[in-house]
Amino acid sequence: MSQRFVLINDRVRGNALTAIQSAPAGFTVSLSEPKRTNDQNAKFHAIVGDLARSHVKWAGKSRTPEEWKALLISGHAVATKSRGEVIPGLEGEFVAIRESSANMGVRRAASLIEYTLAFCHDNGVQLLQTERQGFIAPRGAAA
Repeated sequence: MSQRFVLINDRVRGNALTAIQSAPAGFTVSLSEPKRTNDQNAKFHAIVGDLARSHVKWAGKSRTPEEWKALLISGHAVATKSRGEVIPGLEGEFVAIRESSANMGVRRAASLIEYTLAFCHDNGVQLLQTERQGFIAPRGAAA
C-alpha cells in the first residue's frame, strides 16, 4: 500500500496525519519539496534551444541543446556551491557527475532558470522561441 499527500490545506494535512497514525509498524514516511513543474521544465528547454540556435560557441564550437543543458547544470552547481565532480570514465575518458534537472525541486529549478537567463543575457542571446512560447515577456514589453 502506498499513499501520497500533497499538503495543500489543513484537511489534506489531517488526512496525512491519520494515515501516519494508522500505519503498521515498519512503514516509512518521507517529506520532500515539490519537484520542478512542467512549466519550469518547458521554459528551461525553450531557453536551452534558443541558446543552441544562437551565435554563442563553447570550447570553440556551437553546442547542441543537450550539451548546453549539461554545461548550464554543471555551471549552476558550481555557482551555487553544490556538489559535482569530474571522474575518470570506464574507457579513460572524463565524465562530469552532476545533479539531474528531473530531480530538482521547484526552488532549485527556478535558480537554474535564473542562472541560464543571466548567462544568455551576458552573452547577447536572443530568446525568440522562449518569448514565442510565452515563457518570458517580449523585448520592449512592459514588465
